[in-house]
Amino acid sequence: MASRESRKDGEATRIRILEAAGELFSNLGFGETSNKAVAAKAEVDLASINYHFGSRNGLYQAVLGEARRRFLDIADLQRIIQSEQPAPDKLRALTELVVRKAARGRESWHLRVLAAEALAPSSHGQEVLHPEKALKLTLLKQLFSEITGIAADDPALVPCILSVTAPWAMLLIGPRGGHGALRDILGMPADMVVAQLYSFTLAGLQEVGRQYHQRATPAKS
Repeated sequence: MASRESRKDGEATRIRILEAAGELFSNLGFGETSNKAVAAKAEVDLASINYHFGSRNGLYQAVLGEARRRFLDIADLQRIIQSEQPAPDKLRALTELVVRKAARGRESWHLRVLAAEALAPSSHGQEVLHPEKALKLTLLKQLFSEITGIAADDPALVPCILSVTAPWAMLLIGPRGGHGALRDILGMPADMVVAQLYSFTLAGLQEVGRQYHQRATPAKS
């Protein structure tokens, strides 16, 4: 019983540190956030940060990982992409999920952290390469393969990742972008944003597939 309570206390402390660090990193940035400040906000000692995260770099990577999970969880991707729906319906469901999460989380630290990392990628952020991230890419390629007819392991699908996810990144950056087109877009009804993103994404992927298969088909003499 004592061991179980100790584990629960340890997890509660870890979550408190993660939340405090997320708030500080999102407001001040990695360079201006010290472990001492995180410890003070989380009401823990410095040793607790080192125990749970190893270092400030480890803490930042954990914050980024949690931010990415909250924005697009692997379970959400699996539920949508591995469903029995037609591929275009899967793409629409995924687009709706991204837009909805971006709208709901606009005031949350996880979106601010992701926006800062998108605007000015840090070397520490690039270190967050774990199996879940690779699985997310695999799932996206699976969906794009269904739409384009290109094999999921074909390098021709790699540019599609950037083309599809770049607008998602813009949804994160928008709230930090002042008074411009991005903020105007975020002020539009969510259904309208979903419809625009879905239409452009589907048409783009279908065109990529058309061009790919046209190149692969020998011209008749």
